[in-house]
Amino acid sequence: MKKTKMNKPKFQRRTGNRYSKLGKGRKKKQKWRRPTGRDNKMREKRKGYPAVVKIGYKQDVKARGNVEEKKPIMIMNTKDLEKIKKNEIGIIGRVGKKKKIEIAKIAKEKKIEIYNLNAEKFLKKIKKKVALKSVPSVKKDLNTRGKEKSKEDKK
Repeated sequence: MKKTKMNKPKFQRRTGNRYSKLGKGRKKKQKWRRPTGRDNKMREKRKGYPAVVKIGYKQDVKARGNVEEKKPIMIMNTKDLEKIKKNEIGIIGRVGKKKKIEIAKIAKEKKIEIYNLNAEKFLKKIKKKVALKSVPSVKKDLNTRGKEKSKEDKK
């Protein structure tokens, strides 16, 4: 178990450091799997072995930095953003991408602090993805050129 900046443990698979297929040097492959097995020391929660995922590692809003005085409010839509007052902080609930973008735009305009979303960073990421989708690929251009020429030749 490694601890990050926010004192949040990063749980590793038991033998993840041995094999590349389990995530040695590959972030995307580093996934938690519960240790099973009769003699597994990690499963038995023995001293000196990495921690096992369990209830109690979730981070509380009040425990984060200078947010101690602020009261958390759940945000499920854009109307909930209007309810947030000066001494409160928003937490986005389980919302789809379309609503999340709307909420992020409004939060950025009104300078509302959201606990689990960096509005500027999120909107930049979305713009980048949209820009990449709008740029046509080389293969499509080559295919369409050939079809246009063949249509002109027929005329």
